Amino acid sequence: MVRRVASEALGTAFLLAAVVGSGIMGDRLSGGNVAIALLANTVATGAALVALILTFGPISGAHFNPVVTLAAAWQGGISWREAAGFVAAQSVGAFAGVSAAHAMFQEPLFSVSRHARSGGAQMFSEFVATFGLLLVILNCGRVRSSATPFAVGAYIAAAYWFTSSTSFANPAVTLARAASDTFAGIRPADAPGFIAAQFAGAAAATALSRWLVSYAPSKEERCPIASES
Repeated sequence: MVRRVASEALGTAFLLAAVVGSGIMGDRLSGGNVAIALLANTVATGAALVALILTFGPISGAHFNPVVTLAAAWQGGISWREAAGFVAAQSVGAFAGVSAAHAMFQEPLFSVSRHARSGGAQMFSEFVATFGLLLVILNCGRVRSSATPFAVGAYIAAAYWFTSSTSFANPAVTLARAASDTFAGIRPADAPGFIAAQFAGAAAATALSRWLVSYAPSKEERCPIASES
């Protein structure tokens, strides 16, 4: 249990270091071109996610996200006691990752973000981003678990661009990024709306995933020709 919790804390810390650090680097090197900065942020985050899930997946499952942990507990994958430990570790790790990124770029260890991310469109974007992420994790994990790290990294990289919120999709990440007055930050006043949308998206995706699996067709129904051969 201690090793699994430590794995979640360390993995989440590296994830936030990648998100915030690449945001700072992209912003500094892009010469004011926000699209280039976002592209750098996207590539680094997606690549880091793949590497971190491959690294810590065998130990803790590499959740790095409270809504993923709660979905796993809801489906009986882990105990609620273990889920509480994971969520606490993810939250601590997220703030540790932000402070590490700030230290690497000579920024204050924590600073209140002034990056506005408000409005119904962004809240809905967080619902969609989290809904899609949970569907990818839950369903890909059932049918092709070895591909999950790559599927998650690819989905998040894509969601950076097809959602107006740039896909936080993670309550621990959202809270920690509120303590970063950088390219990747979010105003503390905007964080509760993001988090509420993330929980709603995760709950909807988990319920839908359970229904899809309960009514999943058999191999013969999916491919009737195969049953005749």
